[in-house]
Amino acid sequence: MNRIQQILPPDAAAFAAAQERWDSIAKPLGSFGLLETMISKIAAVQGTPDVAIDRRTAVIFCADHGIVEEGVTQCGSDVTAICAAEIAAGKSNVNAVAASCRADTIAVNIGIASPVESPALLDRKIADGTANFTKFPAMTAEQVQQAVCTGMDLVRDLRASGTQIVLSGEMGIGNTTAAAAIASVLLQLPPETVTGKGSGLSTEGLHRKIETVRRGIALHKPDAARPMHLLQTLGGLEIAGMTGLFLGGAYYRIPVVIDGVIAAAAAAIACQMQPLCAEYLLASHCSQEPAAKGLLDLMHLQPVIHAGLRLGEGTGALLLLPLLDGALALYRNAHHFDDVRIERYTKQL
Repeated sequence: MNRIQQILPPDAAAFAAAQERWDSIAKPLGSFGLLETMISKIAAVQGTPDVAIDRRTAVIFCADHGIVEEGVTQCGSDVTAICAAEIAAGKSNVNAVAASCRADTIAVNIGIASPVESPALLDRKIADGTANFTKFPAMTAEQVQQAVCTGMDLVRDLRASGTQIVLSGEMGIGNTTAAAAIASVLLQLPPETVTGKGSGLSTEGLHRKIETVRRGIALHKPDAARPMHLLQTLGGLEIAGMTGLFLGGAYYRIPVVIDGVIAAAAAAIACQMQPLCAEYLLASHCSQEPAAKGLLDLMHLQPVIHAGLRLGEGTGALLLLPLLDGALALYRNAHHFDDVRIERYTKQL
């Protein structure tokens, strides 16, 4: 965990050089919007204006939640194991999207309760899911620390193998309840404001989910100023793993893309632990879940995609890649003012 305190700011000179390259392209200043900023941000993370994101890997953390026994989901925890095995086998939603984006996928068992027969599933299991947070802390202090370190270590290993950009993803029945609880504390908003229907709850089920979040917060009294305690009491093992993934991106200097609301909750905790972490993160989309915008705003991150996405598994994060590829094509190959003898645009007051 000492690595978190050793995180440094990205390279400001590389950011400035990337911005200068954008401004030299024969087009109105800033006319590629947020995508210009994202490419410059990647340049700062990589320490060079010669941005490269050809090697891309989606990491899908899979774990179960004891809170499912409170009736907050439409299906049972056994679905987590089934979906994790499908992701590992390359047959799930995220795999289809990843293939179209030229990205590798890694499915990680960090806390699936049921046995999973899948040699392709990366085994980093810490526990058989979390405890029911309306009765106990979701994890022990040791478990949450181990999960965060697992995420950081995965970034270390990916960097060593040549990955240039990491995409976050998750699979865990019940994890929108945990994310809503975390968001309620971080945003200081009542549970009914940040809790959504997840994968498709009835109105009655949504009311039950809101009350479950309320009871968990009342029991543990977590504080946004104590992010590890918040993660321990209300989070999930896959959320803690993603928290480590985001922190690892900052420590090992690899940009990491945030997926939906679950990933945003993990990223927000990472930024509470180390505010510099936000400078290494890219927001892909704003999930349809009600907590999503507030969590991204908390980190001062702007998403590019507004499409009502809520599939999860890292699918939304992957959809950012074609947009970044298009931006890079312009950044690398477009004509410049000097080439076409057009007077440069200047910034107007």
